[in-house]
Amino acid sequence: MIHPRRENGINAVAVVFEQPERLALTSLALSPPGEEDVVVDIAWSGISTGTERLLWTGRMPPFPGMGYPLVPGYESVGRVREAGARSGGQVGDFVFVPGARCFGDVRGLFGGAASRLIVAGNRAYRVDEQLGEQAVLLALAATAYHALTPAAHQLPDLIVGHGVLGRLLARLTLALGGKPPVVWERNPDRAIGAEGYEVIDPAIDTRTDYHAIYDVSGDASLLDSLIGRLATGGEIVLAGFYSERLSFAFPQAFMREARLRVAAQWLEADLAAVRQLAESRQLSLDGLITHRSPADQADSAYRTAFGDPGCLKMVLDWRAYS
Repeated sequence: MIHPRRENGINAVAVVFEQPERLALTSLALSPPGEEDVVVDIAWSGISTGTERLLWTGRMPPFPGMGYPLVPGYESVGRVREAGARSGGQVGDFVFVPGARCFGDVRGLFGGAASRLIVAGNRAYRVDEQLGEQAVLLALAATAYHALTPAAHQLPDLIVGHGVLGRLLARLTLALGGKPPVVWERNPDRAIGAEGYEVIDPAIDTRTDYHAIYDVSGDASLLDSLIGRLATGGEIVLAGFYSERLSFAFPQAFMREARLRVAAQWLEADLAAVRQLAESRQLSLDGLITHRSPADQADSAYRTAFGDPGCLKMVLDWRAYS
């Protein structure tokens, strides 16, 4: 196991993408904390099969802060070990941290996959300790909530993709009072696990009257076929992340008066909303974490997360470094 360097200052062991498809577990000196910062010992961090896969393969489109080497990850939870006088945090707080930029010359994009993080106190969100490792899912839950809430009157009746984000969209639709959506999934390994809604192969679906289609597949080639499934005046919400250019044939969209909406990154209010729903058990996070790995086996964990279709969410356990 790699250990943090015992030099003056604060150090951490971090996952570093040195270049596409080359990962190292590296001991890094962290930037000194200020009075508005907290130091967090990370217990668990999640691996994203969307944006982190693009960083891993080198297919991430131009993005602020992009470049190698970098520390990935934006789904980390842990405990505050130090709190600056003006941070608003307290030692012992159990917090969710959506990444950090505290690694000196190594980029933090998004900077959450490390044994210790230094962040502004207002970027360390207190959560119920009973959520445990499931708190890593709050970022994806907030992303799903952000996609849904601008059009709460038009919750999805079709969701494309039954990964973690698709499942959270379906569960939140029900929690917000919507009717059970249809979910498309071609992979039989991912078609299981529905709770109160139906998952089907799109090949057997003949409907062309969907009013709100939420696509979380990340597949840029689907747009024409999705437009063909819309009712007149229907909307397609692009809630995934797409590395390829999106395009569609205009005549079909014209005849349906189709609308397109892009759902961007979650906001603090979205995180607060899903945190309340999860802590009150109105939103279940059960069954979404399928794989776990000690952080010192990060290389194999990332390869499993990106290569095993049965892996919904891989979580790295950093507690041995505390």
